Amino acid sequence: MTVPPGNDPKSRRDEGDPMTTYVDRHGLSVAEPLAVMIENEVLTGVDADAFWQGYARLLADLVPENRRLLAERRRLQDAIDGWHEAHRGQPFDVAAHRAFLEEIGYLVPEPGPFRIETENVDPEIASLAGPQLVVPVSNARFALNAANARWGSLYDALYGTDAVPGKASGPGYDPERGAAVIARAAQILDDVAPLEGTTHGAVTGWRREGTSLLAETPTGSFAFAPGVTFVGSAQEGSATRYVLRHNGLHVILVIDPAAEVGKAHPAGVSDVVLEAALTAIQDCEDSVAAVDPEDKVHVYRNWLGLMRGDLAETFVKGGREMTRRLEPDMTLTAPDGGTVTLPGRSVLLVRNVGHLMTTDAVLMNGEETPEGMLDAAVTVAAAMHDLKKTEGPRNSRAGSVYIVKPKMHGPEEVAFANTLYGRVEEILGLPRNTVKLGVMDEERRTSANLRAAMAAVKERLVFINTGFLDRTGDEIHTAMRAGPVIPKGEMKSAAWLAAYEDGNVDAGLAAGLPGRGQIGKGMWAKPDAMAEMLEQKIGHPKAGANTAWVPSPTAATLHAIHYHQVSVPERQAELASRAPASKDTLLTPPLLAGRNLDAETVRRALDDSCQSMLGYVVRWVDQGIGCSKVPDIDDVPLMEDRATLRISSQLLSNWLMHGLVTAAEVEESLRRMAAKVDAQNAGDPNYRPMAPAFDGPAFEATRALILEGAVQPSGYTEPILHRFRRIAKEAA
Repeated sequence: MTVPPGNDPKSRRDEGDPMTTYVDRHGLSVAEPLAVMIENEVLTGVDADAFWQGYARLLADLVPENRRLLAERRRLQDAIDGWHEAHRGQPFDVAAHRAFLEEIGYLVPEPGPFRIETENVDPEIASLAGPQLVVPVSNARFALNAANARWGSLYDALYGTDAVPGKASGPGYDPERGAAVIARAAQILDDVAPLEGTTHGAVTGWRREGTSLLAETPTGSFAFAPGVTFVGSAQEGSATRYVLRHNGLHVILVIDPAAEVGKAHPAGVSDVVLEAALTAIQDCEDSVAAVDPEDKVHVYRNWLGLMRGDLAETFVKGGREMTRRLEPDMTLTAPDGGTVTLPGRSVLLVRNVGHLMTTDAVLMNGEETPEGMLDAAVTVAAAMHDLKKTEGPRNSRAGSVYIVKPKMHGPEEVAFANTLYGRVEEILGLPRNTVKLGVMDEERRTSANLRAAMAAVKERLVFINTGFLDRTGDEIHTAMRAGPVIPKGEMKSAAWLAAYEDGNVDAGLAAGLPGRGQIGKGMWAKPDAMAEMLEQKIGHPKAGANTAWVPSPTAATLHAIHYHQVSVPERQAELASRAPASKDTLLTPPLLAGRNLDAETVRRALDDSCQSMLGYVVRWVDQGIGCSKVPDIDDVPLMEDRATLRISSQLLSNWLMHGLVTAAEVEESLRRMAAKVDAQNAGDPNYRPMAPAFDGPAFEATRALILEGAVQPSGYTEPILHRFRRIAKEAA
């Protein structure tokens, strides 16, 4: 470790993590492992002393403003609570409520016309349309899988999922299922690389003619339909790869008659590879359980490895040791004999923590400092390894760093993020606006003021994204005292949600975001239901979004089909002239409004929420797993993270407040569902049962999320999860 003179390590057992040694850096107490990593690994071309001096000034200047913004959240929520209390029992009057929100400053004046001005944006974000993966960067294997999900085997995605009915017979290759996959892939190729005058199911061979690729059939030769471009080819052993482009996305036909699958195909097509996850978000936030300096160092080191290009993970699969690394770029021979290079990896964004949480990884005056500020400084500094590359694979060929900033409430907080990342650029010596920001539209005050929020960051903005679950959690919390809300299962058909989703697209189109950045939609939460995803998720490009979240590389491959079936630029042009979504509808909370729920509906909703919360929290608190595939009450695997937890906890807190359920009923359900979750995890050797004692930190955390949910800041789950995860770690 390099320690400047006079900054010898010292143990800090009276503040911060009692097991962490801290070192002094310009008046800051920095966890020693973090200081070592930043100074010896992260910083490149930046003096360590200058970095810490700049960061200390940043904290001194910006922490008071961060606190003021959090206090403003509380002030506004207290005022809204008071308004709802004063109008309890009366029909909801949206006009009166809107006037009140304007009076207290919750709603700000709409800005005049403006255009997004962001420059130096990679085409994967600025102009192309395709899937987006989101993964916890704390898991190196998942992080690498996401980075490498730029290309995916369509055959594998169909063979291993319910996208083709039935299942393979036996552990080896099943020729019968293989034939079904080949037939289904041929149908999909008619969408992703259509031929003029025939179908892919009729093709018996492929041949080159000049600069063209032609399909041979028993009735003659056929060219590709207009809009499909032959990009190039590559030879790998006995396999020939023909690369096509349609709707901006590439499709690879792998021709290998010698391969097992190729032998069964009339044209020798042994695989179809789709360009899938154009972008991937490496998450430091909702899908990560990072509660102390040790956790933060681990998260940052994985991101650093992705930016340096040397992250690797060795694991055992099928009894065989494997090492995963970042894939190289793809080199092709163009039709005219030249060379074409295609990226081998998704363009990576990194999601930082929001404005709320603090960390003891860096202390100022003995107090924890904002975790989001530390994320900003370290993740951008790590990305400089990519910016400094002059050869070899790069993440951003445009020379930008892409940050996704979540959980911001309104334009003032977005403007604060703009200031924060500008200060980080100054510390690191980066040109202004090197850092590009994605603004998560997942809090009610941001949705209601989205155009003003976008205007506050118009020179950095590359992404606005709707997040149904967090947005619903904030909807419930904001209207907590207005009355009982509708059941969770009804939220997706609530009027406010349609206004929210449409309003996000409307704002992005009006500000000229296409060509500068992404308009995104939320996650598909059923990782094993790919047939259903293929049927439903086409709704996202049809809604005008040029990206949408998927939970796995397989899902990315299948979701890519939708961007061939729908031309997003054409759809956006159609939507640009529609009337903007109604703000009054957006501001009308989803209340039961005097409607009575039968006892069975309430009981089922209570059990469902308790079971899902326990299934997620027990892994988060006991094992530090921030995102996982959790069986629901019917044993259907669902992706769960803090956003899904937030909506469940807020729903039950609301129903508890308004008497739909009692504390005794909540406790009884939690205990019954804990036994069910224990049974669902019986095969996990690392699992610690919650029943019959019901006194472990995971069970207590789940109970607290419900009983304390109404008073948690914005209904967020992080403060309680962090508290009990640290208890579990200290007890281990």
